Amino acid sequence: MAINQEELGRRLRQAREACGLTQEQVAEHLGVSRPTVAQMELGNRAIASLELDRLAWLYARDMREFVAEHFADDDIVHALFRLHPDAADTEVQEALRECIALGHELTRLEEHLGLNRAIVTAASYPVASLRTKWEAIQTGARIAQEERRRLGLGVAPAGDLVQLLESEGVRTGIVGMPDEVSGLTISHPRVGLFVVVNRNHAPVRQRFSFCHEYAHVLLDRSAVGRISRTTERTDLVEVRANSFAANFLMPEGGVRQFVARLGKGAASRIHTEIFDEEGAVPVDARTEPGTQDMQIYDVVQLEYFFGVSTLSALFRLRNLKLVSDSQFEQLRTQDKRGSSKLIASVLGIRTMSDVDHLGEFTRRFLGMALEAYRRERITKAKLFELAARIHFGHDRVEQLLEGAGLTAEEPDAVLLPGA
Repeated sequence: MAINQEELGRRLRQAREACGLTQEQVAEHLGVSRPTVAQMELGNRAIASLELDRLAWLYARDMREFVAEHFADDDIVHALFRLHPDAADTEVQEALRECIALGHELTRLEEHLGLNRAIVTAASYPVASLRTKWEAIQTGARIAQEERRRLGLGVAPAGDLVQLLESEGVRTGIVGMPDEVSGLTISHPRVGLFVVVNRNHAPVRQRFSFCHEYAHVLLDRSAVGRISRTTERTDLVEVRANSFAANFLMPEGGVRQFVARLGKGAASRIHTEIFDEEGAVPVDARTEPGTQDMQIYDVVQLEYFFGVSTLSALFRLRNLKLVSDSQFEQLRTQDKRGSSKLIASVLGIRTMSDVDHLGEFTRRFLGMALEAYRRERITKAKLFELAARIHFGHDRVEQLLEGAGLTAEEPDAVLLPGA
């Protein structure tokens, strides 16, 4: 059922109010006067498709919602900032809108290509309310162990986290956000399960953030979403997610096995008894002094094996009592001096600093966009628009089209909403 101009205006006003925006703010975004916005909302002025697209971005909506038969009055941005009222600054809101817009674009591309996200859905773990940080740490560690068991990972490295999340039905994205925001998770019918990390952070931190947000997917799905900020790292839910990430990336059994293969990790004094049904024979032994001490080159190998940072590896070793506090500080000082990077370079170790999550996301997103264009589900203009959203230049898109043999005169595309 087609809606009239008056109904479209009513929906735009409803969406604006749900976001807590004034007509003046909307007018500034559109580059028009406040009375013009008022006339739009009253249904007295026609709205161009470009204006509707910009308003959809501002209100964190899919443009198709405004012309659909039914219109929901809930708002993802407003719901998220009810959970994080102190995060309602302009920069964070802009990043959040960009994330949601990207989620809408991913949804549309999957619809164009007939991809069904409902086939696989990530697990959900019911947990009790948290009371203390220690309880949060224990819960995160326990859920990490259970999820590893469910996925059949055992104590092996987790591998590519983007592929893991995608295989569990979780969309992933990378968007520029303020430095204090490491990532966010959205769980909403209009976007689905969507995890986004900060494109401005180093790859090794992005990997930890993907794992951190995965904890929110598994444990906090009843909420509309979570914004993970350094200023909230002491919140119990964030402590639990950090504990999950540390234990999921570096399972205790796997770390101890790896250290044992290095010939390290044994106690300085060993006592055991051999029993033969008649009696016990005590056996005492000592390891040679210094032989069990972890060295910086051991730590480099450990971080490479599990795909974490040197500092993450050091904290995990200390928490597992595999290095003492004094050894931790000594190794940390060596890392600050660049020893770990030098050793990794000389040994030819490809560390997490070499991993390009952004490149992986770009390839996947553009791959879907190119296929949608090839099938005539989106126009060439839309293809360029999608590429620009992920900061992929016009000339590079032209090169992709030429390489794919799609540079012939564009056929009449099947124009779908949002195409």
